[in-house]
Amino acid sequence: MEEGFLSVSEIIKKVVKEKKYQEPVRQHDLVYNSSSDTLEPIYFWILDLMNNFFGGKVEKLVDNFSSTPGGGHFMDLTGRRSSMQQNVSSTMGTINTVIKSVINLIYDLKDFEIRLGHYASAKSKNKDEAEAGLLALKQVWMDNVDIKRGRGSINMLAQDLNFITLRDAFMAANSLEDVKKLDLNDRVKRILEARIIEFLQWRDLSEVELKKRFNIEKNYLKSQVNMLQLYSRWVKPYLKAAAQLEMKEYGRNPALVTAFNTIYLELTLFGKNELNVHNAIRNASLPRHLKEPKRKYYSVIVIEFKFRGIPQKAGQHYVFGGRSEISFKAYSLNDEEIKLIDQELKKSDIDDMFKLVEGSTTASLDEIKKDLDYFLKDDEEKKRDEEKKKSENLNPFSALFSPLFKKKEEKKQGEMSLDKLKKDSYVESLVRALAAFDAEKICFDLFDVYKKGHGMASFDNPFE
Repeated sequence: MEEGFLSVSEIIKKVVKEKKYQEPVRQHDLVYNSSSDTLEPIYFWILDLMNNFFGGKVEKLVDNFSSTPGGGHFMDLTGRRSSMQQNVSSTMGTINTVIKSVINLIYDLKDFEIRLGHYASAKSKNKDEAEAGLLALKQVWMDNVDIKRGRGSINMLAQDLNFITLRDAFMAANSLEDVKKLDLNDRVKRILEARIIEFLQWRDLSEVELKKRFNIEKNYLKSQVNMLQLYSRWVKPYLKAAAQLEMKEYGRNPALVTAFNTIYLELTLFGKNELNVHNAIRNASLPRHLKEPKRKYYSVIVIEFKFRGIPQKAGQHYVFGGRSEISFKAYSLNDEEIKLIDQELKKSDIDDMFKLVEGSTTASLDEIKKDLDYFLKDDEEKKRDEEKKKSENLNPFSALFSPLFKKKEEKKQGEMSLDKLKKDSYVESLVRALAAFDAEKICFDLFDVYKKGHGMASFDNPFE
């Protein structure tokens, strides 16, 4: 195995606390060397045989390989991996660009929403709220529209040409009638009347245009989020392929010589059958009135392939002939131990490669999830969410008990811990022993059928 990573057998030894079951309860090894026989027929023959024993639910846990740099197989796969990596790199660049666009759109929509809030306030029946809304709009108009007049703007006239009352009068007047009522000289009134008319026209037109732009950018945000999810789906197959084509480092393994044309493969198949405790009690395999344990126990078969071969190109593909080492191993494991084995394997599995995409897309979207939900959800969906929140708030017990339930749910969804794994009880030890016995029989049958199917010498069945 790759340095720093454990084989399935070593992980089982680490996970299982019962020392008796840390090692295989039965093991058969098969080794033969043939430059004419390739690995593919051996692998698929055993895979099909295992599927017959385990109902077609066989898993591949390990799939590692390494080629020597001096061989043609190395150069071929290196070129393919580089092509995949370039596709990943270009698509990830596009993903980052779309994420920036999404963030900018959210900031724009928030700004538009604040501005539209001023228009709504200006139309309010509440006098104070309406006045506050108009003052906010006047400030926006002066800062963004009137400022373009340069020295002719209200701010510059008040500052440079001593029209000191002009700014305050503009903020106080809301119509031409208000301008006429103000105690101002005719010169100031003439300027003020033109600006008030222009402001009132801008207020009506700008509201319509702002609502249009708000809806356009809202729809554009939805399309950008959809594109982001689409790019994520596109990049994952390339990322997975690039990870699968990555060769493992076997350190000082003497099977790999730099100048030779050699390949080294490691494959591991995993099959399990759950022990039916109820049927075992009925068949008198377990004591009568035995209480069924909470944990499930399985008869597990692990078949490990180690292959050292010479790649030979046949058309666009390679065939491998060489030395095959096959180990048939039988174990008895419970559901918690199997879950821990999966966790250990994922530490060195290609699933970790997807963290690159998850960090760029899912994690980034989670940070702005509230904003996305707010802008992308329809009004009806928002009302439903508000009603749910109100119903939760009306229930005085929900605030007390919901955190407890949430913690339980988080624990269920969380990872298993090796320290928290309990040893077998007396009942569980009986169930595990029976599962181990069934695993031994399956292991021998697999080994025996394979040998007989290939015309090899076989042993008498010790379970008959």
